Amino acid sequence: MYRLLFSLVFSRMDPEDAHHVAFRVIRMLPTLGFGRLVELFTRPDPDLAVEALGLRFPSPFGLAAGFDKDAVAVQGLGQLGFGHVEVGTITAVAQPGNARPRLFRLIDDRALVNRMGFNNGGADAAVGRLSRLARRRHRPVLGVNIGKSRVTAVEDAVGDYERSARVLAPYADYLVVNVSSPNTPGLRGLQELDALAPLLEAVRAVAASTPLLVKIAPDLADEEVVRICELVARLGLDGIIATNTTISREGLRAPASVVEGIGAGGLSGAPLAARSLEVLRLVRANVPPGLCVISVGGVETAADVQNRLDAGATLVQGYSAFVYRGPTWARQVNRGLSRIRRTRADRAAVAAPA
Repeated sequence: MYRLLFSLVFSRMDPEDAHHVAFRVIRMLPTLGFGRLVELFTRPDPDLAVEALGLRFPSPFGLAAGFDKDAVAVQGLGQLGFGHVEVGTITAVAQPGNARPRLFRLIDDRALVNRMGFNNGGADAAVGRLSRLARRRHRPVLGVNIGKSRVTAVEDAVGDYERSARVLAPYADYLVVNVSSPNTPGLRGLQELDALAPLLEAVRAVAASTPLLVKIAPDLADEEVVRICELVARLGLDGIIATNTTISREGLRAPASVVEGIGAGGLSGAPLAARSLEVLRLVRANVPPGLCVISVGGVETAADVQNRLDAGATLVQGYSAFVYRGPTWARQVNRGLSRIRRTRADRAAVAAPA
């Protein structure tokens, strides 16, 4: 049903307009009273629960940052079956983001290109919503992703991140330092160790007991990934999210003229899968066994999610496939994960000696 709706309606709309239509519907689920009914249909099986970051995640599969930038639809997204929802990226200073158009579909590639530019209402405006969410007993695990304000110079980034962390960390189940979006000038330069170390140390101090993770780009060289892993372990951070969107355009099915016409932005979706998996394996091999590693990039099916878990991910996130799979996507993944695990258990039982 959704595939037909996407083909006839959403695929013909401007991608950002289509996002806002879907977003409003999801946001309304709890207020219209449908959310609890939907939840009966989408709730993950108890066998999928994961303990990480001192928290209980009802499923290892969650929604990556970018979909709900201002924490206004978290409850509805949880009712669709996501085990955790990462909101943001939120900046210290409210900002409109880049000029439209800034979100593009590559349908044949099952991919998106975005240059949104951290459009959000700012940290202070998010506090009220986050504080109300934090008091709810029935909600998904809530991650808060923070980034540098565009008006802040790169050399002043530490204070900018500190301000966001100070305001938002008390209401987050975990906090993410985003230094890997390609759509804020100078941001990715903060992944260089001489800039990243003091930034993470400062945010760590402000975040206090809130688990802290850093999100890295897939375009880093392997040696750079390893050095960041060593830094994260040395500073005692709680985890790494691998990866953000890519600036690469290699291997796309879309005509070169279409890709060139879209221009700059971060590519997400299926074309990112191979590199995201490579970075996951590299990260897992270079961090302590107990460190939380969240894999994101090119994940669409339950088999994709299980593959990431088998490769060492603690948790897995998705986003782009939400556009192509529709509102039952999290349910599809969770049901598929349960089937995979039952099949594995049955095979193990058959193979066990009598």
